[in-house]
Amino acid sequence: MRKIILGIALCFGLTTVQAQINAGKIEAAVKGAKAFTVSDDELKTYTKESVDWMDANNPVCTLDDKDKTKRAYAERLEKIIAPVKGYDGLDINYKVYWVSDINAFATYDGSVRVFAGLMDLMTDDEILGVIGHEIGHVKLGHTKKAYKQALITSALADYAGSTNGSMATLSNSQVGEIATQLTSAQFSQSQESGSDDYAYKFMVALGKDPAALASAFKKLGSLSDTKATTAQKLMSSHPDSAKRAKKVEDKIAKDAKKK
Repeated sequence: MRKIILGIALCFGLTTVQAQINAGKIEAAVKGAKAFTVSDDELKTYTKESVDWMDANNPVCTLDDKDKTKRAYAERLEKIIAPVKGYDGLDINYKVYWVSDINAFATYDGSVRVFAGLMDLMTDDEILGVIGHEIGHVKLGHTKKAYKQALITSALADYAGSTNGSMATLSNSQVGEIATQLTSAQFSQSQESGSDDYAYKFMVALGKDPAALASAFKKLGSLSDTKATTAQKLMSSHPDSAKRAKKVEDKIAKDAKKK
């Protein structure tokens, strides 16, 4: 049995929680995977199932939470997300996971999840920049490609031949397996660069200072080795954060000259 820990300590250090993915060790047979197809609607459905699984297996902060600290995280994200609603045709749903991981992700079905550890590290505008970057991966088709690859390389590929290339019903362990891959997807340098550019335009369009995106990169790059291990997934930023921050700053200076 494989266990992946998404969060191990609440950020303010008062107590400890574990959000474990009991994904199970699935022997994936990928023979015939090239013939495996899935429609966009199916992809959104299975993505939502995976995110729902994540929500059920992580402590979530809500606006009506009796715990004032958890409620404060939800209220803060609500404030941060407010100007994003409807931007670029986005129909998003969003939550805070009350775990210490320095991470955030956006998925093909419009889900945005921000981890409390990231919120403790960054300002509101820096968090918005990170969200813009993650949304960029969705809008540019990166997460769609990554999720399809996750499906192909999982045990779900076993079902391709028996269902004429369409998806079979997911078991709970398979949903967990895919959910794990969703939050640990690695993107190419060109994809990361594309999402950085999207985040820059995103911030400008929302009337925010894109310098916050650069400072977010710098904060990720300055993490200690121990903390950096929990943030490596986020934007694949470590150790190239300084270069990416410099690129944003150069673009700000270039745009300023045009005015």
